[in-house]
Amino acid sequence: MSALKEQGQPLDANALDRIIRARNRELRGPVRAVAKKKLLPFYQQTKERNPDLWRSWSIDNELEALLVRTLRMKPMRTASGVATVTVLTKPWPCASACLYCPNDIRMPKSYLADEPACQRAERNWFDPYLQVALRLRTLTDMGHTTDKVELIVLGGTWTDYPRAYRFWFMRELFRALNEASDANVQRTSIAERRAFYEQCGIKSERDDLAAFTRDEQARVTCGELTYNQAVRELYGDDAGWRQASNSQTAALADVTLEHALNVQAAHRSVGLVIETRPDCITPGALTEMRALGATKVQIGIQSLDQHILDANLRRISLDRIGRSFELARLFGFKIHAHFMANLYGATPESDVAGYRALVTDRRFLPDEVKMYPCALVDGTGLVEHWRNSTWRPYAEEELIGVLVANMQVTPPYVRVSRMIRDISSHDIMAGNKKVNLRQMVDSELARREAAVAEIRTREIGTHKANLSKLELVEFPYETTVSSERFLQWVTPEGKIAGFLRLSLPKADAIAAARAEAENERGAIGSTGCEAMPFEGKATSHQAPRDIAPASASAQAERSAHDAFPLAAGEAMIREVHVYGAVAALGHASTGAQHTGLGRKLVARACDIAREAGYERINVISAVGTREYYASLGFEQHGLYQQKKL
Repeated sequence: MSALKEQGQPLDANALDRIIRARNRELRGPVRAVAKKKLLPFYQQTKERNPDLWRSWSIDNELEALLVRTLRMKPMRTASGVATVTVLTKPWPCASACLYCPNDIRMPKSYLADEPACQRAERNWFDPYLQVALRLRTLTDMGHTTDKVELIVLGGTWTDYPRAYRFWFMRELFRALNEASDANVQRTSIAERRAFYEQCGIKSERDDLAAFTRDEQARVTCGELTYNQAVRELYGDDAGWRQASNSQTAALADVTLEHALNVQAAHRSVGLVIETRPDCITPGALTEMRALGATKVQIGIQSLDQHILDANLRRISLDRIGRSFELARLFGFKIHAHFMANLYGATPESDVAGYRALVTDRRFLPDEVKMYPCALVDGTGLVEHWRNSTWRPYAEEELIGVLVANMQVTPPYVRVSRMIRDISSHDIMAGNKKVNLRQMVDSELARREAAVAEIRTREIGTHKANLSKLELVEFPYETTVSSERFLQWVTPEGKIAGFLRLSLPKADAIAAARAEAENERGAIGSTGCEAMPFEGKATSHQAPRDIAPASASAQAERSAHDAFPLAAGEAMIREVHVYGAVAALGHASTGAQHTGLGRKLVARACDIAREAGYERINVISAVGTREYYASLGFEQHGLYQQKKL
C-alpha cells in the first residue's frame, strides 16, 4: 500500500484485488493462498504483537485509515452508524402455536438451526456472553469499529422466559461489552464458560445436536408431539441442561451494576432490542424492559385482518394489537413490527390492504417494519393446507406486486428493514427462495419510476455528508395517543443523513396508561404472559390471556418508580440516529456522525415541545448514550433522562 501511494496509484478495492490475484499467480498453489478476509486480521495482529515489524512498514495515520477502509469486509454492516450484534435465547416452551411457525426444537420458537444468527448461538451454547464476545471479534477482524453496539435479542417471546433468566441474560450481554476492551479478561472468561458447558455435557457441534434432537424432532414433525412437549422432554429431563439452567439466574441489581460500568465503557450499548408478541405488551412488561436498558421492541403483528389472524391461530384481537402499539409508544420505545404476506387465508389484495392499515391507521403506525412472505416449513400446521390446496405460495409476480405496492405507501418515517427471513432454501418446502428479493422489488420500483419515501431507500450510508447543503425537514403525524414529529436531515438528492422521533403524548392517554398500570398491580417483573417452565407434565397449548395478573414474586420485586413512569406535560424523544460509518467514541467519522447533527436535532425537538406547552422532555436513552444526553443537559430521572424546558 505504501508503494502504491508513492507511485501515485489509487489505493482502493480494485487495486487490492489486482495485488491479491498477482500474488496468488506467483504462488501457483492448488488453492488461493491470499484472501482479502485474512489480510486485516493479519495486519491487526502484527500491530498488536509485533510492533517492530509494524513500524518498519512506515504507515502513518492517514494511510492506516485508508488501509482499514480498503481491507474492511462488508462495509455496509456498520453503515447505519452502529455495529449490530444479534443474539438468541435458548430453546424454551412458547405460549403460542401459530399455524405457520417453524417447530425446530434445536431453537427457540419460530427459528431454524440453519439461520446464520442461530448457528452462532448454537455453537456458543446460547450463552449471551459468548455470542457477544465472539461476534465483536468477528466484526473487528472484518475492519469494523465496535465502540457503539446495538444488541438485538431474538428468541420468540421474551416474557415466556423466567424472570431470573431474563435478568441473567441481560447481565451477561452487558458484561461481555464491558470486558471486551480487556483481551486477557475476556479470553479467560470465554475459556471458563466453554469448560463449564462441556463439563455439563452439552454439545455445540451441529452433527451432535442433530443427533441429540433427531427422535423428538421426528415426532414433532409428524404431529405426535407439540413443540412445547418436545422441548420439555428433551431439555427439561437432561441433567446437563438442567445444571446449566440452574446457573442462569440473576437479579435486577446485577444488571444495573453492569449498566453503570457500560456508561463509560469502550464498547457501549447504544440500542437494545427485545422481541415479543403484542399480547405480552403491558405496562409492567415495558417497565421491566426499560429497566433492563431496552430502547426498541420487535412485535410480531403478521396481519391486521382478524379473519386471517384467527385462521392462523394468532389468538389476539386488533384492539389488543393496537393497545400494544399505544403502550409501547407512550413508554418511548421504537416499534419494529413484523408483517407477513401470503398467510393462510390471505390474498394479494388483503395483504396490500392490511399493510396500508398498518402504516395509515392511527392505532398502529410503526417506526420500522420487517415485511416478508410466508415460507412453508415442514412440521408446521400450514403443510396440511398446502397439501390439500387450501393454501398456495404466491407466484413471483404476485409477491413482487404486493411488496412494490407496500413500499409505495410506506411513510417517510418508517424503515423497511428487510423482506426475507434468513431461512435456508433447503428448509423451504414452498414459497420464495430468492435471497435478492428486495433487489427485485427495487428494480420493479425503478422500472415503474415509482417514488419511495421509506428510510432505508434514502439512507446516506457510507457516503460523506455535505453539512452546508443539508436541510432540516419536519414531518408531523397523529396517533391515537400522541402527536408525532419526525425530524430529518436531508440532502438535496433526498438522502437522509440523520433523524429524530419526537412524541408529544396526550394527557388523557397518559392518565389511561397510568390507570392500566395500577390495575396490573406490578411493575418490574410483571409481564403480560406467563413463563412456561420445564418442570411438570407437558400440557397442550393454551391461548395466552391479554393481560395476566402479577404474581406474588413480581409484587415483591415492585419497582421504586411509578408503575407508569411518565407524567402529563412530558414530551418524549424516542430515537436520535445519525448515519455514517461508525466512528470510535470521541473521534471523527467518514460520514455524518460527530458533526453536531444530533445535537441540533435535539435542540429543535426541545423547541417544538416547549412551543406545544410541554414543561419537560424525556429521552429513552440507551445505557451507552447516557453520557451524550447528559452533555446536552439531560439528567437521570427514573428509567429515562429528562430535561426541563
